[in-house]
Amino acid sequence: MKLLENQNIIVTGASRGIGRGIVLKLAELGANIAFTYLSSEAKAKELEAEIQAKGVKAKAYHSDAADYKAAEQLVTDVQKDFGKIDTLVNNAGITKDGLLMRMSEEQFDDVLKANLKSVFNLTKAIQRPMLKERKGSIINITSVVGIRGNAGQANYAASKAGIIGFTKSVALELGSRSIRCNAVAPGFIETEMTAVLDEKVVAQWREGIPLKRGGTPEDVANAVAFLASDWSSYITGQVIQVCGGMLT
Repeated sequence: MKLLENQNIIVTGASRGIGRGIVLKLAELGANIAFTYLSSEAKAKELEAEIQAKGVKAKAYHSDAADYKAAEQLVTDVQKDFGKIDTLVNNAGITKDGLLMRMSEEQFDDVLKANLKSVFNLTKAIQRPMLKERKGSIINITSVVGIRGNAGQANYAASKAGIIGFTKSVALELGSRSIRCNAVAPGFIETEMTAVLDEKVVAQWREGIPLKRGGTPEDVANAVAFLASDWSSYITGQVIQVCGGMLT
């Protein structure tokens, strides 16, 4: 039997990058996958087919996690299509970087809404069905930037730090109902977004990491799979740093 066999899992913002790596890993381990996308329907449908080829159920939903009513509707739709929901992975997020002196109010608000409010929206929506089942795992994707900060990313760092505080609070509130809430904090993860960066800059980043390499989406996905499984049944309110030791 596979580690996540017969689990039904929602993953937000999964059409590319880390989200894509997460859904592929969870499907490989036997989970049925409901995932959201916001912009590229073609990529979402390709991913849906790729997941289904692994022998599990998969469906892509066009949904904005930053919209409260859309989040509620998503949970309703997934329940109708899949039945019970075992795990929620809050992965959706954006960046709008810039030094604070040049950052607009809109840039700050947009990032907080997409990254932090989305976590509130989906967690609030998933709470009722999980309370009914008296079981569930909520996994929030934060960042090492939410722990140590980063120049030029005050909005992003604030949103990711907020996710950590939110995670710990939800863990305290829902633990008595056997609902766990944890966070995964990726460090420098190499995706198609980092592939366009100057190779010398990337090499400097790698050199500053104790393991001397950037992470992969699969590295993050492995931590998510662990937290979704019964192997982590006594773990809640924690932040797992997937960063190659860069914050050690």
